[in-house]
This record gives sequence, C-alpha cells and structure tokens, in this order.
Amino acid sequence: MTDGTPCWHKSSYSKGVHQDCVEVRETPHSVDVRDTQHRHLGQLTVPRSEWTAFLNAVRTHEL
Repeated sequence: MTDGTPCWHKSSYSKGVHQDCVEVRETPHSVDVRDTQHRHLGQLTVPRSEWTAFLNAVRTHEL
C-alpha cells in the first residue's frame, strides 16, 4: 500500500518461465485474484476467511 490502496502482487509460483501468472490483492476483509495477462477481464473477490481456507487446503494437499 502506498496511498492506502492495497497493491497487486504476483503469486510466488509465478516465476516468469510460463506466462500463466496470477495476481493477488489483499484487503482487511477480502482478497481479489486476477489473471495477469487478462487484467481487463476483472477479478474474483472472495472473503478473506474463504481465501485462508483455500490456501490451507492447497498446503495440506486437500485440493
């Protein structure tokens, strides 16, 4: 955040080798996710609690 607006950042899995990058922007109550190459198509917004549950499921190989 530079002016109070959350900044987009690329996934840590986006290494630049492949062009399949995802960007994330976190706010106190939600998380926005968008395709780096298709930003003009908008983003998905999910509640922060759901994003946390999703990440936990990925980390524990449930997904």
